[in-house]
Order: sequence, then structure tokens, then C-alpha cells
Amino acid sequence: MFCRSLVRWSACVALAACAAFFVPAKGHAQFGGESAASAFSIPQAQLIQPADLNRLLQGPEKSRPLVLQVGSRMMFAESHIAGSQFAGPGVQASGLQLLDSKVATMAKNRFIVIYCGCCPWNHCPNVGPAFKHLHDMGFTNVKVLYLANNFGDDWVNKGYRVEHGL
Repeated sequence: MFCRSLVRWSACVALAACAAFFVPAKGHAQFGGESAASAFSIPQAQLIQPADLNRLLQGPEKSRPLVLQVGSRMMFAESHIAGSQFAGPGVQASGLQLLDSKVATMAKNRFIVIYCGCCPWNHCPNVGPAFKHLHDMGFTNVKVLYLANNFGDDWVNKGYRVEHGL
């Protein structure tokens, strides 16, 4: 119960942090728009549901995707998908640079799943720019974890594996 309250509280803090410190990368739109950088711009076929990703992560290692969190460092430090890596906030130029460094040596057909979960899908400033950036770099097998409400509600509270710390 405490963990769920903590996760819910942290999601609120992260949402407030997103709203208070939102600095879009050059050329990217702000919250919830229908621009090329919004979560809504991601094709439905490129979304993966939490239960499906959880199932993949329990399967054979060779079939597991690289999972990258493209949200805030604070949220990643508190709780993240077990085995995922922090790749910087997708809405910031520095985040996209960190994302570049994470995938620089990978094959363009590498199975990658990105996620944020800082806020409801329709307000997420990070997944759209990160998805577009990977697509523009030529990556062809990128999925985005669809977290309708937030990471706490849609992943942690479902009992899926998490890790804490950086």
C-alpha cells in the first residue's frame, strides 16, 4: 500500500516537474498537441501494451527488446522497468543527445521499446520527440509503451517488475 501511495505521489511530483520545467527541444511542440512530436503522432501499430511488454521481458533473453526510459531522471531513479536504461527526456535536446549515445552502435533493426509515464498519455512531452528522433535516425523496430495514465498506475500497480535507483 505504501509503495502504491509513493508511486502515485511521485507521479504527481513528476507531472508537476514536467509542467514547471518543460523546455521543448528545438522544433518540438508542447503538451498534447497533434504535431509530429506529440504522443498522438505515434502510429497505433508502434504502440505496445504493458502486459505485452511484461510478457516479452519474461521470455528468452535473445527476444527481449532494449528498453529505454525517455522521461525524467527523477522518475527513473525512483522506479523504472527492471533492466531498462535511462536515455534522457525526449523533449530536451540534451535528452535526445543521450538517446543518440545509447543507440549509436546498434543495428537499425534492433528491437527498442521507449517509455516515459510521467503523466497521462495525452500530456506526455517525451515519447513523441524520442520516437520521431529514433525514426529519423533510421531505426525500424521501435515500439512505444502505451501508459494511458502514468507509470505507477499502468506498470507498478499491475505488479510488473521494477528497479529503484540509477
